[in-house]
Amino acid sequence: MTDSRLVQLRSLLLTHQPADDCEAGYLESMLNLLVASADPFSRYHLEPGHFTASGFVVSPDRSSLLLVHHTKLDKWLQPGGHVEPDDADLEGSARREVHEETGLGDLALIGLLDLDVHRFPERDGGPAHDHLDVRFGFLAHSEEVAVGDGTSDVGWYSLAEVAAWDDRPSLSRPAKKLLVPRN
Repeated sequence: MTDSRLVQLRSLLLTHQPADDCEAGYLESMLNLLVASADPFSRYHLEPGHFTASGFVVSPDRSSLLLVHHTKLDKWLQPGGHVEPDDADLEGSARREVHEETGLGDLALIGLLDLDVHRFPERDGGPAHDHLDVRFGFLAHSEEVAVGDGTSDVGWYSLAEVAAWDDRPSLSRPAKKLLVPRN
């Protein structure tokens, strides 16, 4: 498959600097999936999994992080989800997901922030599989949010508080990165 998203993603991944050994392992898994799969963006590619995209959105004053209560998983997470066939790239997919889940549409890109691989549980007869999540940082121009698709609640959390959630490294690692000003 000649998919410009594959070329764009490969370029993003090759220039990303992992924060730790764990994220370096995620990067290696993602590069391997790009080579091994003809359609790594398809939600039906279940072995080992497929790419997803999400957004870590900080408030205009950069003190808070936007989280959504994910209805299916019953957890507070960053907005994100599957890459759709008409998404131009993973950044666009992350923007779309943030808008669908929170109502926020006016976002400034901070950049590729983080990589994560997490197991999505067996649901509705479908097998458990990996989500290889490419995570972008965004700066919101407004704090006005609304409950959206797939969410039961939306809220702003102290960025410093989330960065201290050592029992949730999937959230704390990117939050720590957002605490450090980027050029």
